[in-house]
Amino acid sequence: EEEIIRDLERLGIELYVRGQRGYWASLRIEPDLMSRIKEAQKEDSEIWTIVKNLDKQVEFHLDDDNVLWQNTRLVVLNDASLREALLTEAHSSPFSVHPGSTKMYHDLKQYFWWSGMKRDVATFVSKCLICQQVKIEHQWASGLLQQLDIPSVHFLPIRKDYSVSRLAEIFQQEIVRLHGTPSAIVSDRDPRFASRFWKGLQKAWGTRLKFSTTFHPQTDGQSESTIHTLEDMLRSCALEWTGNWDDYICLVEF
Repeated sequence: EEEIIRDLERLGIELYVRGQRGYWASLRIEPDLMSRIKEAQKEDSEIWTIVKNLDKQVEFHLDDDNVLWQNTRLVVLNDASLREALLTEAHSSPFSVHPGSTKMYHDLKQYFWWSGMKRDVATFVSKCLICQQVKIEHQWASGLLQQLDIPSVHFLPIRKDYSVSRLAEIFQQEIVRLHGTPSAIVSDRDPRFASRFWKGLQKAWGTRLKFSTTFHPQTDGQSESTIHTLEDMLRSCALEWTGNWDDYICLVEF
């Protein structure tokens, strides 16, 4: 009995017995997880392989008790029962209350380390029956895909070497006459569209002239995408109707 009392005192354990007398039928003392991991390290071959190569792995070191650490984190050996107990404690204890895999991993990695910890944590949480029963998806359910509205735009077949006055004439005859004055025009900073004459024409019509960012064609991404589509359509026309493909340009515009 005196030997048991000395062992309890050495472990820092105090017992209080209510009433006048008490009897010990049995006494079982189990070490905590930290102590179990430290003791198990001494007999693990993989741990000692790391210890033998400490000079090549600067992030690992031994403390005064010959316990292996990865910087400030205790190295957990490849023992399924130990890791299972550690994961259970980190996930199911009253102090953790079933955290998600991300939070659980960030909490664990502050104090422990082993290769593949993040994967093991995610697997453990995904198999937790309680989490599957009580946790719901907080994102809105995805609806049916809807086709985006295609904006109504109009294109004219013109030559690149047209003068500003000729462009203004075509614009007035083919755009304004048929479709009305546009509310805005997006240009890729072509000098003909940036000229004083063209700006004055836009001001008289009440149309805004928007320029894309220099050396940044993504600004006019919709036009660039439409141009690629038109190029593909025109190539198809040229292949399908080799002799008179230009007769079908009006259909491409439509």
